[in-house]
Amino acid sequence: MMQVMVRAHSSPDAPPEEQAYSHGVEANGFLFTAGQVPMTPSGDLVEGSVTAKTHQIMENLAAILAEADLTFDDVVKTTAYFTDVGDFEEMDAAYAEHFDGAYPARDVIEVEALPAGATIELVMVGALDQ
Repeated sequence: MMQVMVRAHSSPDAPPEEQAYSHGVEANGFLFTAGQVPMTPSGDLVEGSVTAKTHQIMENLAAILAEADLTFDDVVKTTAYFTDVGDFEEMDAAYAEHFDGAYPARDVIEVEALPAGATIELVMVGALDQ
């Protein structure tokens, strides 16, 4: 049986981990992030436009990726959750501003509810250098 090397990452520049999870976990050459909602590092939920919410989520994810020496260029997969998939177009425009060149693969899923009353949540998978 193969031994899996696992390493957890936390960032002080992302919302506090107040429950039983890590901001990111390295395993088998990938970094898997926890889902991020539009919450500031001080724990306040961002209100207002979908664009503002998306930029906060991307700042959180950038901080988590940085803890593993990764950037958005290393992201291979994103999953986007919405309580109203009608927000997709505005989220997509703000999301695209954070990438140069090729975009990661992405799933878009509409759900009934998200943590902390959020309306958007993003999850990323980044490829580590081997």
